[in-house]
Amino acid sequence: MKNLLISSIGLTFIAFTALTSVTVSAADDKYADVKIATQALSGSVYMLTGAGGNIGVSAGEEGILIIDDQFAPLAEKISAAIGEIAKQPMKYVINTHYHGDHTGSNAYFKEVHDSTIFAHDNVRKRLESSSDHVHAALPVVTYEQGLTFHFNDDTIRVMYLPAGHTDSDSVVWFEKANVLHAGDLFFQGRFPYIDLAGGGTVEGYIANAAKLIDMLNDETKIIPGHGDLATKQDYQAALDMMQQTAKYVADKKSAGVSLTTLIDQGLDDKWQDWAWNFITEEKWITTLYTDQ
Repeated sequence: MKNLLISSIGLTFIAFTALTSVTVSAADDKYADVKIATQALSGSVYMLTGAGGNIGVSAGEEGILIIDDQFAPLAEKISAAIGEIAKQPMKYVINTHYHGDHTGSNAYFKEVHDSTIFAHDNVRKRLESSSDHVHAALPVVTYEQGLTFHFNDDTIRVMYLPAGHTDSDSVVWFEKANVLHAGDLFFQGRFPYIDLAGGGTVEGYIANAAKLIDMLNDETKIIPGHGDLATKQDYQAALDMMQQTAKYVADKKSAGVSLTTLIDQGLDDKWQDWAWNFITEEKWITTLYTDQ
């Protein structure tokens, strides 16, 4: 696969490899055992999992569109997995937000596959503001509110939702396939990460989740930013958790309970299974307390 890519793009690929070799070499051990798994969903839509944010794929006669692209060292594995789905040109990449586990392979798909990268205005601004950014990783087409693709016999709507996980969040709705890629506005079965420093807010995150749930029906398949393929009921369970824990923390804070004391007391035992290695109960309580 790699040799075929080199022969087809020549010096462009060599230049890209030279640019990223140090980063990739340093990360080889960390990602060496990561496998990219493919799951067919509906119509032309697929879901890929590996390390980092889940990837959505539209693959058909008109080409390939992907949503998010995980970490840079996984780019060739992702490309190979997509190649097993369809041998069509890789045309478009949509970033749901700016975090590196969703945008890390942007430069690869731009340089190697000549893909056009789409994202909200703030994705480009935040990526560009990083002193070590790679120019090829920046979105080429940006939007303020959203856009629509008419592609692979489906209508694919990209919608911006402000001040939720970050200030750059988009979700992608496949109308005919009835699939939603929610980006990191949905962590299936887990406490979510709300990037307060990146423009995210607890109130906005909860409001955005409620808005999206209202769009769905019981047959909708949801690709969460992280976690297994989900349903409307799963998303509702996550919303219920957020609303109840946010109210609990707000009430305690209003009563004068300090953050340290609240962390010591913890949440109700029924929320224990929502904690994970990145967002522990302590981190979730801290987020809720800080953003009240």
